[in-house]
This record gives sequence, C-alpha cells and structure tokens, in this order.
Amino acid sequence: MKSKASQSQGLLLFRLSQTQMFAMGTLKVQEIVPFTSFTAMPYSQQHVLGAVCIRGMTMPLIDMPSAIGYRPITRDEFASCSIIITDCSRTTVGFLVRGIDKITACDWQAIAPPPETLGNNTYVTGITKVEDHLVQLLDVELILSHLNPDDPSTLYPTLTDIDREKLKPMRILLVDDSGVARRQLCNALDSINIPYFVATNGNDALDIMQKSSQAGHPVDILVSDIEMPGLDGYELAFEVQNTPHLAHTYMILHTSLSSEICVERALQVGAHEALTKFEANELVHAMLRGAKKRREATATA
Repeated sequence: MKSKASQSQGLLLFRLSQTQMFAMGTLKVQEIVPFTSFTAMPYSQQHVLGAVCIRGMTMPLIDMPSAIGYRPITRDEFASCSIIITDCSRTTVGFLVRGIDKITACDWQAIAPPPETLGNNTYVTGITKVEDHLVQLLDVELILSHLNPDDPSTLYPTLTDIDREKLKPMRILLVDDSGVARRQLCNALDSINIPYFVATNGNDALDIMQKSSQAGHPVDILVSDIEMPGLDGYELAFEVQNTPHLAHTYMILHTSLSSEICVERALQVGAHEALTKFEANELVHAMLRGAKKRREATATA
C-alpha cells in the first residue's frame, strides 16, 4: 500500500571505478555539474581535494572513490569527471566521481540490505539491480562522518536524574539502516542508561512493534530514520498511525536531509516530530515530550 507521503525519489547512478555501479537517493542531490577547478587547502583531510566554488557557494570537494577505498582520481581524469553536490547532515559538499550514468526510478522496497559478512563499517547500505546490473547504494552519512567527525558535545546528552526516571519506563525502539547512525543513537542512550531496542529496517521494526503489542508490552516511543531500503520511515509511520493497537506510539522521525519538505511529509504521515541531523540533546528532549504524552494518555485511559 502506498502512503500519502509516497515519494518519487529515484536513484542517481554513478561510477567510481570502471566496473562497479554505485547510487544515492536523489533527495540527497542538489545538482550535478561538470568538473570545476578547485583550490587546494593546506592541512585538509586526505580525501578532500580542496574547496570549489559553484554558483557563489564554496564547499569542500571530496574524491569519492578514494574516500571509500578505490583508486584516487588523477589529474588526467579530472576533465571527464562530474561533481555531485549533496545536502546531507546540514552540510553541502561536492563529491567528485568518475562518471554519471543516469537517474532512474526505484522501488525502494526492493532494495536488499548488504550481506552481514561485510561488517559494520561498510559504506554500502543497500543492494539492488538496475537493468541486470548490480548497484550498491552508498551510505553518504558514513563517508561524511569519517571525513568530518561530529562535535563530541553533540553526541552525548545531558539529563537530570528526574528526567532520566521519566524515560526509563518507556519502551523505546530505534530504527536505522545506517551503521553509523545506529551507533550514534545507541551511544547517546547508553551514556544516560536508558534501555532500548534496535531494528535495522522498517519491516523488522513493524514486526517488533506488532509482537510487543501482542505480548502486552507495546512500544511507547519510536525513533526512525526516514530514508531506508524496504519500508522507509514515512511508510513505517503511516502503517503505525493506521494500526489501531499501535497508533498510541509517539513517533520521532529523523533524517540527514536538510529539507523542510522531509519534515512536512513526516508530520503528514502521523509522526509527532521530525529532526534533521543528529543532536543528542535535541533527540532526548523529543523523547521526553513523547514520555510526557504517553503518561498523560495512560492517566486518562
């Protein structure tokens, strides 16, 4: 079933090597431009070529093949390369790639998770096929987190003992397909001793919620990424909102996309809050609002 927030988001296909096709969701893409000369910056990260100015905006230019372990792009190749300008985690960056293939429609529910044998630090967040070609969906957030680690002050929340006790009784479910995002969420709650459950995709999350409700221990607070292969955050929220025995759940959707449209769609499908970029204190205060609403609903039941 399509939710009313169903998107027309496609996949941008591009090449980092001669043989392998990669992709990212088009919602992350602001623009694609031919190679533009850049200014080298002293003491920059290994994979950051320098700064590039495009339409009056200066941004870092990242050698994407090099950043994920492929052969770096040489100066002789620059003329045939393209720059993908992305808006992710409230940061605008340019990724230099060896070639753009095309933008194609995508059935996001048909995207499979990467094999578990790849480990937790793989840059691949999903795998699909386009015209019989294997395509790997890249975890752009993980690439950026390695190049520009978050300020430690944003990773760990501060919480009073009173507020901690308000959160502890809540059954909290965290959902994210990105390994780096899951670690951020888990580390934030571990640091303040708040228990939680974890799912790596929307389908598993819905299954956990159904079984928990049937067992008499329903999920109180759902924290879910928006962009996920399979059942995405919008569709998960829509399903929860329209399932009577789950509709009480306080839903917080979050995304690395710096877009008001994403926030509006999240609220349309029934989410109570939508957050852009991970900030631990902001997340925990959203959870506290959810805990308050759950207590009020229980008191009036």
